Amino acid sequence: MGDVSDVTQDFAIEAWHEDGRWSVASLPDPNDLVHIIDRLKKQQTNGGSVALVAIDDEFFLAIRVLGSHIKYFISDVTCALDYDVAAEFLEIADIDTPEEDDEPLPAGDLDIFADLGLHSMELSTICDDGDLYPDEQIDAIAVRLGFGDQLTEVLES
Repeated sequence: MGDVSDVTQDFAIEAWHEDGRWSVASLPDPNDLVHIIDRLKKQQTNGGSVALVAIDDEFFLAIRVLGSHIKYFISDVTCALDYDVAAEFLEIADIDTPEEDDEPLPAGDLDIFADLGLHSMELSTICDDGDLYPDEQIDAIAVRLGFGDQLTEVLES
């Protein structure tokens, strides 16, 4: 498994699957969700495209564009109470804003990666692991989907 633990700042990557191979690239601004979604829409590949965004040491976002369908996932819905980018994400994804006393749970499409072999239960398990920071959760997802090495290369460059 790649080690991205030295990456402490916010980051966003896009990954797309074509001809049986993953490609990964860094995205310039983790907080610019509209730009990220536009970039994903431009990657018209047969396997679709994915953005994974880590914010602070608090949460991550996943956005997946497959044809005309867009799927959204946030690792902790309660982060929308403290982070503008998370609140904007919930608005774009049409996910209800949490209340102050809500549990810190994942929200959105838990089956966002099911057709790639990462099912909702496994994604929930990754999110529930209190020992993992968002960059480590993203690394676990990338390894499971098959682009862990490419992710490490992009983050270390």
